[in-house]
Amino acid sequence: MQASDRRRVVITGLSAISPFGLDAEELWQGLREERSAVGPLKAFSPSELPLQHAAEAAAFTGHISEFGDLDSERKKSIRKGLKVMCRETQMAVAAAQRALVSAGLTEPESVPRERFGCVFGSDYMLTLPDDFTGAVAACRGDDGQFVFDRWGEEGLPAMTPLWLLKYLPNMPASHIAIFNDLRGPSNSLTVREASGHLAVGEATITIGRGAADVMLVGSTGTRIHPMKMVHALLNEEVATGDDDPTSWSRPFDRDRRGMVLGEGSAVLILEELEHARRRGATILGEILGHAAVASSEGAAVGRRRAAVAAVARKTLASADKTAESIGHVHAQGLGTRVGDAEEAAGLADALGPRLAAVPLVAAKANFGNLGGGSGLVECVASLTAFSKGELFPLKNYTTPDEACPIRASRPGDLPGDSFLSLAVTPQGQAGGLLLGRSPDAG
Repeated sequence: MQASDRRRVVITGLSAISPFGLDAEELWQGLREERSAVGPLKAFSPSELPLQHAAEAAAFTGHISEFGDLDSERKKSIRKGLKVMCRETQMAVAAAQRALVSAGLTEPESVPRERFGCVFGSDYMLTLPDDFTGAVAACRGDDGQFVFDRWGEEGLPAMTPLWLLKYLPNMPASHIAIFNDLRGPSNSLTVREASGHLAVGEATITIGRGAADVMLVGSTGTRIHPMKMVHALLNEEVATGDDDPTSWSRPFDRDRRGMVLGEGSAVLILEELEHARRRGATILGEILGHAAVASSEGAAVGRRRAAVAAVARKTLASADKTAESIGHVHAQGLGTRVGDAEEAAGLADALGPRLAAVPLVAAKANFGNLGGGSGLVECVASLTAFSKGELFPLKNYTTPDEACPIRASRPGDLPGDSFLSLAVTPQGQAGGLLLGRSPDAG
């Protein structure tokens, strides 16, 4: 199917819960002012970890007032459900409710419920150690050692009965669909940093084939978690040190030394173009192209350069566009030495000389890696740049690296009429999006 033959899919609502705050405007201001959201860890004591700083979404505490404008019935339902939501799910639900308000879709009769679906992406979700403390203590023998034979009769009953429901990665989509009576197509994706891009792609295809008119699509993630931090420190390049932590995240800079860990969630409301126009919706952007690829070798080691090149090419091809049409690139920009070099090489393979000319941003320079929430928070930032008429600078980029032939965004750059956004996992799973200005923009 050619791009011209599809049902066109536009964006009519958005929201972002990020380390800068609870909405897209706060996210934009933080990026535009070149602020850093990295600071001392407060969510739990990091005294046993070699990492004392991260980018927490501190403005989000899980209080019902942070879930946006809610009618009394929905407020009651969400407040009741909070006890079976982990932090990632709470952020997802809050972002979803805020996006629905943004799109003017809070009334059930606004869209036939069978034509309104939900696709949500996330990281893997891990239990907090405190969830097991009481149960483990109940199984200790007189010598303090854990007695496995006691688990069934004494340990398991000490667990919260609905414990598992807090940590299933399909729960964001499930809660959101239930709270808002969304009866259309629904799915949940767990593909690390690529989750949001792939969720948008699936939702776009769903609308394009006529199975829905509106899709709520989002992603959520947190690395501000004791076990996830341990996993990252053991398996990935994480920035640490005794110097200023706001300078740690340095995507594509010669002196980069690893990623910063963060958390966040974002939601886009996707809608068929004519459906949006008929209801008088404000159109914020358009999904011009999308793609998904995977490229790996033995033991699930990703071939990230190949994956990035392939997903960028396929994304442009799906939109019938060339590299020259891109107004800016929103790169993944983890800030790791090998990861950034492989990403830049893949972009150069796909975009050719255009990469050295087009402004490139990477919001992770300001708030680190938000895990599954990263991709769509970054897309919200670039979509907001369209409405603001300017692009935010690439923070902490001071020394170019020959291995990363990019043209970093700087003050005064314009966002152009479209941007390419992508994400790739260490396992070589990649998602790409080409998002454009509203077709109704002047």
